[in-house]
Amino acid sequence: MTTASALLTRTVQSLDGIAKEGLGEQRVSRWRGRRIVRVGEAWHLGVLLLTDTHALATAEVLRAADPGRRGYTAESARARAERRAEALRGGFDEGDVVHVGWSVIDVDAVDAGGSSGPLALVDGVPSVRWSAAGGYMPLEAYLRERVSLLRDSAEG
Repeated sequence: MTTASALLTRTVQSLDGIAKEGLGEQRVSRWRGRRIVRVGEAWHLGVLLLTDTHALATAEVLRAADPGRRGYTAESARARAERRAEALRGGFDEGDVVHVGWSVIDVDAVDAGGSSGPLALVDGVPSVRWSAAGGYMPLEAYLRERVSLLRDSAEG
């Protein structure tokens, strides 16, 4: 039986040379205000973020940007623009993709028959829930598809 940890390790090895995206964390200080600082980088594979040593569940994805002077028709647009500006203030370059609010997946728990984040062992098969409303699909097929998409976008 192939374990989730073995599949993820093989996938990380196959991604060598492909660009990663930034991992950020929210920070607040009296002098520097609210900002999102870089704490690492990972390959983005749909609902998963893979680092050299960990699997993470995605959450908020944004692109660092200067909000400029704009009129906003919705408060949600203003909030998104502020989050992009926080990443810029935290040290990300304009246009960088930033992942915030991610969580570490306990792959050992999945290998032991449990679940963690979007991963679970379903009928003995490491599986991933690729959307909140979707069902589980085999992790191996999901990773193969996502790596192919990532490679295609890196080449194009």
